[in-house]
Amino acid sequence: MPHISYQLYCSRNFPPVAETLKMLTQAGFTEVEGYGGLFDDLDGLKAAIADTGLHLSSSHIGLDMLEGDPDKALEIIKHFKMRAAFAPHIAADDRPTDAAGWTAFGKRLAEVGKPIVAAGVVFGWHNHDFELVPTETGETPLDLMIAAAPDMKLELDLGWVTRAGQDPVAMINKYAGRIAAAHIKDVAAAGENADEDGWADVGHGTMDWPAIHAALQAADVDHYVIEHDNPKDHHRLATRSLASVQNF
Repeated sequence: MPHISYQLYCSRNFPPVAETLKMLTQAGFTEVEGYGGLFDDLDGLKAAIADTGLHLSSSHIGLDMLEGDPDKALEIIKHFKMRAAFAPHIAADDRPTDAAGWTAFGKRLAEVGKPIVAAGVVFGWHNHDFELVPTETGETPLDLMIAAAPDMKLELDLGWVTRAGQDPVAMINKYAGRIAAAHIKDVAAAGENADEDGWADVGHGTMDWPAIHAALQAADVDHYVIEHDNPKDHHRLATRSLASVQNF
């Protein structure tokens, strides 16, 4: 069974983080994934993690910190004994507009990741849907980024792959060998869960999880991170999603 984690971004609207961590422990989680906003109160996060015994085994770390304060990023990574750190996003106004630009961005990520990889930690990119829209050459931004950053892995967000109109199984097969973790995220049926931005708890949406799980296992992906971008009830999300993943 792969490592099963919970992306704490899911619970950003349910503070404080210490209470979220206690809830997740009671729900049966042993691992969590962080995100940049949590590091605004680093001491508080350290104390809350220590209090529950959860392992913050991976995190999203923004490009602003990765490039602007790489020493702090490494200190955080090492303190929590992370196995992986992922650059999560680039704002729309900052995104390249052509294939050459995405190749250059991939090279930029390769440089950003060098100290993390040198420390023995996986460095990767977490996708949304915009990286899967073909450029003028027919190649996607994700293809170009991966080609330009040979040591960079992927945290493949299967929900956003689906939202981009792509087949998750085909995408897993395409990038097998480069996927260090997967965001296990479900998409609601058309017209449902509008108040949760159309996302669903894992196993309660439209994704074909038996086929997806089989493809992930064939690709040797051993790190599953449960996520929902806007749940109304994070306890419901955590308990139902964990039960679904454990039944894969």
